[in-house]
Amino acid sequence: MSGLEPVFYREIELIGKLFFEEVRVVGGKQEQNGDFHLHFAVQGTGPVFANLTLKDILRDQTVKTAHRREVEAGLNEKEIRKQVKQAISYVLLQALQKATGVEQPWGILTGVRPVKLFHSFLLKGFSASETVQRLQKDYLLHPAKTDILTEIVERQKEVLPDLYTLDQEVSLYIGIPFCPTKCAYCTFPAYAIRGRNGLVESFLAGLHEEIEAVGKWLRENKVPVTNIYFGGGTPTSVSMEQLDGIFQVLKKHIPDYEMIRELTVEAGRPDTLNEEKLELLKAWAVDRISINPQSFQEETLKVIGRHHSVKETLDKFRLARKMGLDNINMDLIIGLPNEDATIFAKTLDTMRELKPDSLTVHTLSFKSGSVMTQNRDRYRVAGRDEVREMVKMARDWAKELGYRPYYLYRQKNILGNQENVGYAFPGKESLYNILIMEEKQTIIGLGCGAVSKMVSPHTGRIFRFPNPKEPKVYNETLRHHIEEKIRRLNEVYQCGNRSAY
Repeated sequence: MSGLEPVFYREIELIGKLFFEEVRVVGGKQEQNGDFHLHFAVQGTGPVFANLTLKDILRDQTVKTAHRREVEAGLNEKEIRKQVKQAISYVLLQALQKATGVEQPWGILTGVRPVKLFHSFLLKGFSASETVQRLQKDYLLHPAKTDILTEIVERQKEVLPDLYTLDQEVSLYIGIPFCPTKCAYCTFPAYAIRGRNGLVESFLAGLHEEIEAVGKWLRENKVPVTNIYFGGGTPTSVSMEQLDGIFQVLKKHIPDYEMIRELTVEAGRPDTLNEEKLELLKAWAVDRISINPQSFQEETLKVIGRHHSVKETLDKFRLARKMGLDNINMDLIIGLPNEDATIFAKTLDTMRELKPDSLTVHTLSFKSGSVMTQNRDRYRVAGRDEVREMVKMARDWAKELGYRPYYLYRQKNILGNQENVGYAFPGKESLYNILIMEEKQTIIGLGCGAVSKMVSPHTGRIFRFPNPKEPKVYNETLRHHIEEKIRRLNEVYQCGNRSAY
């Protein structure tokens, strides 16, 4: 590759990985060994001009692309460089689409939060139609993707009319790092719970202490809590008594606990549920739970390491319904090993019978560190075109049944360069899911592997503060990470230098 500084190589890799599993960008003499030779010519600060000549060595073809990108007046150097990066991505995407015949529905977008980008244009004063035009023209999004983004943004503003002004409040994420077993695709902090009750009790003691410290900070600084979300791991892996203890500590220490808008508990593994636990969730007025099948194929469940049956999922869902839990989410994953569009159609037929209140449709992502990624050759998954077909099947199915999309996010190495979409019947949307994805509010993470994302109500800047992922380390460093978290919160909220203790 020639014509670009190494600082832009990252953009080349990100766009390249949309088309190829392995991408390495080199310059100078090394480039003669590559499959593609790229020569860029970039100039200007307003407007930016980018030209690319791409030579495909294997196919013996040359593709040329060019792009002119207008730059708003008054941008600083960092913002202009961002425009240059986008222009480079633009001409490279066009060239690779021509060279390979593969269309990328998300255009040059490689980030997690395309809905957030849509919101950012609205906040700058653009209308929804103007935003759509910019996304299609400047970012090369296909109309199907701008359509779903438009629908999601409209729904979010209906569900949370104060979405843009919730930065004075916070939500809480409770991370419980235990599961019956760890799934092959998972990279969340999750440890097999069997035989570890001593470790669980020790962790919970630390969690109680962290909740108390953060509750004190919230009360002193009069910061309201919007939502509380139990995740993990699988929170319902712990015993009924242990789960009840967490609720009691939250009620004791979180100010105005009764005023919280939404309380969610992930009960994703049906093998962690029974009538007593469901009764406990109902007694604590939990607003929303998740019972996640991921697949309705017995063989698939075995392959991905979920040690429960399809029947168990169906039975626990129906039990929860019978007991009066009226906001149940279910998750499905498109592209699990050996599952094609025919199998996915049967999955949707089963889901049609259940009609959960909300359904999150994930597209499989090969996350670094997961068992599946480390042994990728052992897993046969659907190709790009079939994955795209299944994504469309899910969207059409949801529309037919009256579900509406309300949040969306993407991941690295996601099959077919697609997305994950949350669908819900009107009034059954997860407020927490909207807030965590659009980053309009601080989420304080409590427990193992929980990441606090602190959004400054003064500047909008985001600061990350992760808790340790391993329960033993979490407890050994408890005082330190609580003190540091409180210090960071004081800085973000300009509250002075109060201590947690």
